[in-house]
Amino acid sequence: MPKNLLSLSGIAFGDDEIQVLKNIQFSQQPFQKIVIAGETGSGKSTLLKIIAGLEQPATGEVLFEDQMVKGPAEQLVPGHPEIAYLSQQFELPKFLRVEQVLEYSNKLTATREAKIFSVCRINHLLKRKTNELSGGEKQRIAIARLLIQQPKLLLLDEPFSNLDTVLKGVLKSVLDDIGRKLKITCILVSHDPDDTLPWADEILVLKAGRIVQRGMPKEIYRNPINTYVAGLFGNYTVLDGVWLKKLGIKTTTKKLIFRPEDFKLVGNGAKTLSGIIDKIHFLGDHVIIEVLVGEQRFAVSAIETRLTVGDSVWLKLNRKIISV
Repeated sequence: MPKNLLSLSGIAFGDDEIQVLKNIQFSQQPFQKIVIAGETGSGKSTLLKIIAGLEQPATGEVLFEDQMVKGPAEQLVPGHPEIAYLSQQFELPKFLRVEQVLEYSNKLTATREAKIFSVCRINHLLKRKTNELSGGEKQRIAIARLLIQQPKLLLLDEPFSNLDTVLKGVLKSVLDDIGRKLKITCILVSHDPDDTLPWADEILVLKAGRIVQRGMPKEIYRNPINTYVAGLFGNYTVLDGVWLKKLGIKTTTKKLIFRPEDFKLVGNGAKTLSGIIDKIHFLGDHVIIEVLVGEQRFAVSAIETRLTVGDSVWLKLNRKIISV
């Protein structure tokens, strides 16, 4: 069995004027969960289509189980039989019952079919017509239709977009079970850190068609390579050497990026900074407090607070969380 399920090397897409992807290289092991993140226009969807064999790269190659994935310029029918791709603009046949949609090309045993329907949480939907389904229900039907083809790799482009919190929770459980119960490897594109950080084994961050950082979710979140990566995964504060010295941080680095939980509100004391609360963002189980210390803005996480905008506060580095 190949060590890697998927390998990409030297992938580029575009022309001399517009390079959508540039020298993309990475590999994926069986059952490893990979997230591709990046701003709109960074090349995420194009990369998924190239992996699926639906777009032709200008250079480079995609290997699936050590065999080249051919693009549409190399074969009459684009796509790979063991790689399934669900786009953001998927459609189901209209006015058919769900069971009719799923019957097409279904060569599964009854046991395997029942397992897929159970994993996708669609047993109660089989008698309904497709025009009677919600967006989240349609998406799970579309995923089930792909799984019936028995792929080894499932590619999902922004699967959580346009779903409310409840439907997101259902889909997250479905994706977990696709890997755990059906033994299918997944790659997904998503822009929301709440959806990606808990799920991924590895995250690839794209910017302008290049992979600018790759690593485990904790590494990407705690040690972003720059403010672009930091901003994709939540609030942050950038401090230069002057501020680092005030906080008692000895480092040769000119600037450091901090997360809101890297600071805490305290009483006046050594190595503290005095500031004024400018904004308070209520996020349910915690708040993010924006504190102005002079012209420098700090984002500070707190469990709860009776403080209000305009109050004077002191903050310091939370050394239980960050080590410098």
